[in-house]
Amino acid sequence: MNENISFYRFMHKQILVVIALFMGTGPGYIMMGALYGSVLVESAWFIFIIIVSLYGYKLYRDFSLFMTIEQKDFWLDRVRFFMFAYFSLWSIIFLVYVLKDNHNLHYIAIATQLGSAVVASTILASQKNLVIVTVITLILPITIYLLAVGEVYSYLIAFFTVVLSGVLLYAAKNTHDYLIKSRYQSYHDHLTGLGNRRYFLEILESSVKQNCNKYSYLLLIDLDYFKTINDTLGHDIGDELLIEVSKRMTKLAHENNNTAARLGGDEFCILSTSFETKDECLKAADSFSKELLRRIKANYIIDDHHLYISASIGISIMNKPILQAGTFLKEADMAMYEVKHSGRDGVILFSEELCEIVEKKLDIERMLHFAIERDEITLKYQPQVDKNKKVLGCEILVRWNNKELGNIGPATFIPIAENTGYIIELGAYILEESLKTIQEWSKKSMSLQQVSINISMRQLLHQNFIQIVTKLLEKYIDDECKIGIVFEITETSTADNLTSLIDVINTLKKYNITFSMDDFGTGYSSLSYLREIPIRELKVDQSFVAKLSGAKEASLVKTIVDISKNFSLITVAEGVEEEYQREYLMELGCDLYQGYLFSKPLTKEGFEDFFRFNMQ
Repeated sequence: MNENISFYRFMHKQILVVIALFMGTGPGYIMMGALYGSVLVESAWFIFIIIVSLYGYKLYRDFSLFMTIEQKDFWLDRVRFFMFAYFSLWSIIFLVYVLKDNHNLHYIAIATQLGSAVVASTILASQKNLVIVTVITLILPITIYLLAVGEVYSYLIAFFTVVLSGVLLYAAKNTHDYLIKSRYQSYHDHLTGLGNRRYFLEILESSVKQNCNKYSYLLLIDLDYFKTINDTLGHDIGDELLIEVSKRMTKLAHENNNTAARLGGDEFCILSTSFETKDECLKAADSFSKELLRRIKANYIIDDHHLYISASIGISIMNKPILQAGTFLKEADMAMYEVKHSGRDGVILFSEELCEIVEKKLDIERMLHFAIERDEITLKYQPQVDKNKKVLGCEILVRWNNKELGNIGPATFIPIAENTGYIIELGAYILEESLKTIQEWSKKSMSLQQVSINISMRQLLHQNFIQIVTKLLEKYIDDECKIGIVFEITETSTADNLTSLIDVINTLKKYNITFSMDDFGTGYSSLSYLREIPIRELKVDQSFVAKLSGAKEASLVKTIVDISKNFSLITVAEGVEEEYQREYLMELGCDLYQGYLFSKPLTKEGFEDFFRFNMQ
């Protein structure tokens, strides 16, 4: 791994420390030497060290955080040379001064040399090899000189000098080991050992600047439904799964000379090497991402659990040095979330068209927060009829009409509301307006069997949901109301938190609220969920009803209806638009029907008129 930014900054500051060391001790040292020697020679030494200091100051000014990693490494090599040359000057000066006859100067030279060794071992501790060479270069001349004196005191001082060098090297080693460990921890993920977000952003920033005339691809990988594994099997199993995924990812990355990192949670990044042409880069990105997806989806065996997991991968092609690294990461993030919205388990390449889609979603998100305040949210009511076409109930559907964006369908804005958390406020508003309508119909003695209200899973599992529901029931629904209230939940979301879901349903059953599972057959729930979740109604998804002319689809619908009957559930078929569909569903024994064959979604007044006409 390349040296990190914190280390470069540290070495950048040490240049000034070294120059300050000379400014504090060098001039006095040389001036004292001049008293006992040639002023011309001492002046030459002084000028020589000034030149070296100026070179060091130039290195200090040359440093920039915006350099590529290769440029920083080249700068660091020059700094190492400067440090070694600077401290070596003290050894050269020492060798010159010990030849003087005045012993007082010898002591000054020895003291200064030892001080330089101490300072060098501290400043250069991060450079293991350099500190060893420098300390030996500084200490060895002193030791040889003291031994050459041939006196008892000089032997003793030489011994302690050698001990001091050992202490300095030992201290430098410990400091070096600590710095290396600290540097590794600050730039690596503790669980997988991959580089972390900080590391990856620096590598990405360097790649953007270095490969300005070439192409690279950036992959953002997010594991699908990882939270479900964490919640059902525990975080220990989840951590082991992350480790196994990272191993597969790292192996494939190394095979292709790519760089892998973990940004956090179940989100990973991969940066490729550079390519000469865009087509070459696109081809490599497509091949690599598909192979990565294949390897991630292969079976995992962790603590006797056979696990399967997929991933959503977003790709960004990098070839614009004027853009910041974070921009490319954002592009990959846009592409990855589009995969999420498209059903997960896939790969999408960022494009300007995708950017427009994302920007439109951002506009929707921004406008949606003012929809209730501006009275833009309306409710529609689609009748539910029995086999005799008698109206027994309705499903309440939400609509949004914005002055700037026009009519936005629930399939578009509901997922955005869920992702942003706005579904809590929006859902509470829809629920209150629905209960107001039920109250009005109850007072008008409309003999409806039930009214279905769609409830988001995020809304249902919110900590205040039961409290909100009970308060609204107390406010709008009295004991005389005979209209049943049904909360519809989608099958695709029931697996996220099964235990909490069951607890909420059982609590609300005490308030005579029943539950319906919508879009059955489109998700991945097992049949055991039907046994565990205390629902009363099962809805056949309109996508199956629309294709009843096909033998396979007809057989599938029959299977769903049979399952519903086996669990003693009411069966509702939605999306009924043709008479042959109704007749086939009647043969199967379906209980309720809704769709354009009977009526499109109506306004409240329109539904009331439809109900009265139906009752005649």
